Amino acid sequence: MGDFTGSTTVDAPPASLFDYLSDVDNLPKYFTRMTSAKRGDGEEVHTTAQIPGGREVEGDAWFRVDEDTQRVEWGSEGPNDYHGYVDVTPSGDGSQVEVHLHTTRADDGDAQMEHGIQETLANIKQQAEQIE
Repeated sequence: MGDFTGSTTVDAPPASLFDYLSDVDNLPKYFTRMTSAKRGDGEEVHTTAQIPGGREVEGDAWFRVDEDTQRVEWGSEGPNDYHGYVDVTPSGDGSQVEVHLHTTRADDGDAQMEHGIQETLANIKQQAEQIE
């Protein structure tokens, strides 16, 4: 099973960055392989994503926002035990964003998963710094 973590600093106030990351409509903008995300009932989100090899998959996930801790959590039911979270904390004049992901689909250190985390962080940085 794999656990993956990465972080970056973002030149944006923590409140603005958190607002951006906690908006379901923005998920496909920063999660590299996600092609759509639509809010359902309660915590439910219907997503589509393009997986390596070009195949598109869709499914339902849960999405939770904790404004007090500035954390966004997500996950999906199924055999891969897929879940993760993003934390936003103040850092100097900007923010620190940290992404955590867990899945049994890949082992720790999986290069493709590590690359996906880095792409997501780069997307977050680019997108969030443009909104300020």
